Amino acid sequence: MTAAAVAAAVLAGSAACGTVEQLSAGKKLDRAFDKLGEKKSLSFELDLDTDAASLKALDAKSEPAPGEEIPDEAAEMISGAKITFTVQSKKPISESGEKDFVGMAMKVSSPDGDLTEYRLIGDYAYVRADVKALGKVAGSPVPSADDLPPEAGAMKDVLQGKWVKFNTKEMEKAAEGEESGGVPAPDPSLDAKTQKKLVKALREVIAREVKFRTAGGEDGTEHITATAPFRTLATELFGRLRPLEKDLPPGMELPTAKDLKDAPNTKVTADFTLKNGELTEVDVDLAKLAESAEVKKLGLTLRIGKGTKPTAPAGAAELDMDELMSGFFAGAAMGGGEFAEDDLAGQDLPEDGF
Repeated sequence: MTAAAVAAAVLAGSAACGTVEQLSAGKKLDRAFDKLGEKKSLSFELDLDTDAASLKALDAKSEPAPGEEIPDEAAEMISGAKITFTVQSKKPISESGEKDFVGMAMKVSSPDGDLTEYRLIGDYAYVRADVKALGKVAGSPVPSADDLPPEAGAMKDVLQGKWVKFNTKEMEKAAEGEESGGVPAPDPSLDAKTQKKLVKALREVIAREVKFRTAGGEDGTEHITATAPFRTLATELFGRLRPLEKDLPPGMELPTAKDLKDAPNTKVTADFTLKNGELTEVDVDLAKLAESAEVKKLGLTLRIGKGTKPTAPAGAAELDMDELMSGFFAGAAMGGGEFAEDDLAGQDLPEDGF
């Protein structure tokens, strides 16, 4: 939602460019994003518009080390993967804080079925996954549920693709504190002052570098396209953000101009579809960024719709987070047999800190 709000402000800022068409496009997008924020429930569906051959070609261009090429199964799965996300709040989403959201859900699916699903309702998170399918794609064999010890508990349900649940508050307590002496670290966030600076910097670059066009359609449908040279836009954006880097959350390292110098500078276009003034779809064509790679198609499609309230699945077994994080996994890691001294013979290992 924060990303959507920033995008709305940035795109609306393109009106500063001054032309009548830019002004019209900016206002229409601004109103469309405002309408999203007024809703109490939303759903998003993200599709990667590509094929396995194109992904293999992109992978080959990156010159992976022998044996590290993308597996055929992974290319097939990724090319047909779809991510859906839905959120529901007691208030309009633009006015909602963390406590106002009553449910969230995300699902990753492929043409062969659902791969993983996650729901957050109250203090509980519900998860299920097709572990065998994911293991096959990753090239890592998955143990059978029958191979787990009795103390594995609900982990057997995980391997069988059943719903399991865990208390998010207990997970936070179990995970917190070794480095901070038991005091959980604050969540990384942007203060209001930094957010304003961020939006102002982005709007100035968008207004200068992005060209907007509008085209009407039938039945209240309208298309707004935004086009910009990729390297120029990225370099300008990160250049304007770099003075704010000290105010960004820890770990958010920005690429330098040197990092971006080899990025393609071909023009990339995003197509925004509005239906009766509401944003319903965004399509981005990325094929030109592939340059010399033999890519037939490469794009992203984001569809936006009315969300539904996520519900808790029945019969979900509960995972004990303390056992998982400090007991079962630790035991599994060390329980497969002890090291013999001969196993380390001839290896140059440090005497301290091993």
